[in-house]
Amino acid sequence: MGVASKAWRYSGGLVLNNLDFSIPQQQKPKQHSEKLHFYNCFLGWKWRPTVAVPWTVVCGLMLFAVGLISLFTGHVASDLEWYSQRLVKRTWYYKLGRGSHAPIDIWQSKFSNFYYGCSERGPHFAPAVHERLSNGYLLIATSGGLNQQRTGITDAVVVARILNATLVVPELDHHSYWKDESDFFDIFDVHWFISYLAKDVPVVKKVPEKVMKSMEKPPYTMRVPRKSDSEYYVEQVLPILLRRRVVQLTKFDYRLSNDLDEDLQKLRCRVNYHALRFTKPIRNLGQRLVTRMRKMAKRFIAVHLRFEPDMLAFSGCYYGGGDKERFELREIRKRWETLPEITPEEERMRGKCPLTPHEVGLLLRALGFENNTYLYVASGEIYGGEETLRPLRQLFPNFYTKEMLAGEELKPFLPFSSRMAAIDYIVCDESDVFVTNNNGNMAKVLAGRRRYMGHKRTIRPNAKRLSALFTARNKMDWSTFARKVKSCQRGFMGEPEEIKPGRGEFHEYPASCICQKPSKYYVVNKNKGDQKVIKVLNVSEPESSNKIFGNEHEKSLLKWKNRTTSNEPVPITEDVDHDDFLSD
Repeated sequence: MGVASKAWRYSGGLVLNNLDFSIPQQQKPKQHSEKLHFYNCFLGWKWRPTVAVPWTVVCGLMLFAVGLISLFTGHVASDLEWYSQRLVKRTWYYKLGRGSHAPIDIWQSKFSNFYYGCSERGPHFAPAVHERLSNGYLLIATSGGLNQQRTGITDAVVVARILNATLVVPELDHHSYWKDESDFFDIFDVHWFISYLAKDVPVVKKVPEKVMKSMEKPPYTMRVPRKSDSEYYVEQVLPILLRRRVVQLTKFDYRLSNDLDEDLQKLRCRVNYHALRFTKPIRNLGQRLVTRMRKMAKRFIAVHLRFEPDMLAFSGCYYGGGDKERFELREIRKRWETLPEITPEEERMRGKCPLTPHEVGLLLRALGFENNTYLYVASGEIYGGEETLRPLRQLFPNFYTKEMLAGEELKPFLPFSSRMAAIDYIVCDESDVFVTNNNGNMAKVLAGRRRYMGHKRTIRPNAKRLSALFTARNKMDWSTFARKVKSCQRGFMGEPEEIKPGRGEFHEYPASCICQKPSKYYVVNKNKGDQKVIKVLNVSEPESSNKIFGNEHEKSLLKWKNRTTSNEPVPITEDVDHDDFLSD
């Protein structure tokens, strides 16, 4: 069977009978004939000439069969993609609880304890060069809102490392849609930023005066292409830096390739998840809001609605508001001169339209979150105001925002959209479940951070499949709708290995900075009162794992084992077997 399968792959067709066509009968060696005689006797049938069927015919027949299944059973054909994923080689932990109809905990992945963030410098990562010995000074002008600028700052540090340059604290964008006049030191702890990165890249607050006076020309300004690789910076930017001593890169957002070597990827993580710390006033208020949510509920969901007028205008989607909505959003859209002409219907079918607050509420209820769940809603000005939010409030009455929780404490931050966004960032990061509503910068950055910090549950709506389901929701009962929503969300629930390493945006999927925990541990069978080995997991063990984790690691794994073998009820149960969510 293995030989037949191998030849089937190489032949480019489907083998219907036997592969013995390559050797004519009269020319077969004796040994070959004896083997054939044995196989014929063993299998009970005679080999016959092979007939190859082209792949196009096979695929056509398969699609036809899937279409018939969808037509007569009512099941969405695309559900088959999940079943096909079960043929993919899984990591060891997916084999632990393979019992059928296994329930899913919507609040926490049972596999999250097996991963940890790892961004330490490698043994061959050279120390940072001294400022005086660097190749020059790199000025960075970021672009966009808070989280878009955050990605730019992260990449700026890596580019400075590539160029062997001294980084000047980046300049924030004061001219974007939000018109925020905040500087770097108003949002981020600049002293912490400089000191934390001291071993990676030299960072200064400004170019020294004596350097500026010695320059014959002002700093050279340039804009590099999006997703430029390391070679581009070395070949195109470095010669200018060496010649001019100071170079400024403008509109610096997503200007560095997603694919870098591991040491540089880990540097990205050190910047994003450690060096970029908010100022003390922002941190303090953010933590106070988290504490107030925790006092009301043991656990809560944070929802990033992203249903502001600028987002809807940018998306080009339509939400049923008639000519008034079309006119208002069209006027806002004119601010982006390069946006193409699109049709709202096509954008919705492509999954590019944010869900309405009502649809977000229906999604969460269908997944199994109860009416008494506490919601923290991170958002700016919602298009349509309270009228738009009313259905979500009805589905989740325990509805809170930073304005409701902070009151007068929020006044100093109100004129600054980036500082307001930073407060939302903190609460969303600390939430038990984070729900995104688009694939924007905050959604990506927070999803990546939550993966790095232990794969905390992060739900990303599968808008492409959900849009058709929401359109037809009045044609089905609630149980059918909920079942289909759960099916749509497979692979979009923030489970480990939902996406293959190296695929996706690095800021959202920082695979190089996520490691598996050690493989061998012992679990105590307390019911029998002895030190019995329940399971020994076969996974490669990282260096110095005992030093890193010690007894605390064994305790966490024991805690996980006890939780997964207990009879505690969990919110979601599926009528199909699933080894948790895993998308291709």
